[in-house]
Amino acid sequence: MPDKANVVVLPPVIFVVALLLGLLIDFVVPIQVLPRTPALWLGALFILISIPIVVSAMRELDKAKTAIDVRKPTSALVRTGAFQFSRNPIYVAMVMLYLGIASLINSLWICLLVVPAVTILQLGVIRREEGYLEQKFGEDYRRYKAQVHRWL
Repeated sequence: MPDKANVVVLPPVIFVVALLLGLLIDFVVPIQVLPRTPALWLGALFILISIPIVVSAMRELDKAKTAIDVRKPTSALVRTGAFQFSRNPIYVAMVMLYLGIASLINSLWICLLVVPAVTILQLGVIRREEGYLEQKFGEDYRRYKAQVHRWL
């Protein structure tokens, strides 16, 4: 078995496709979620929250000298920084960024497409990564899973 998670799709691609599909649907049938000003504030808030999460996660992965790219082998189990609070902080940040963009655009369709995007992420990426990490790190990863939530 190759030393990688063998995910079905790169995680950012999931959200880009959902965003593009949402924009297309919104172009045909535009439906706003909120009044313009609250949508802008909410969008900015989500985006601003996503930034320190992803920065912390990437910093910790870099310090541990392990891959950020899911197509590459994981060389270390990281439990510091954002990984203390979520086993998937980069994915949490991606969802927050996506929702921030959806809110800034103020499109119901883009907001609704977060559900299939997260479902694909969960089934096609996270489950495969978890299986890979459990096989690679064994009991150490199972202890980490028991201590830290998948999302938050």
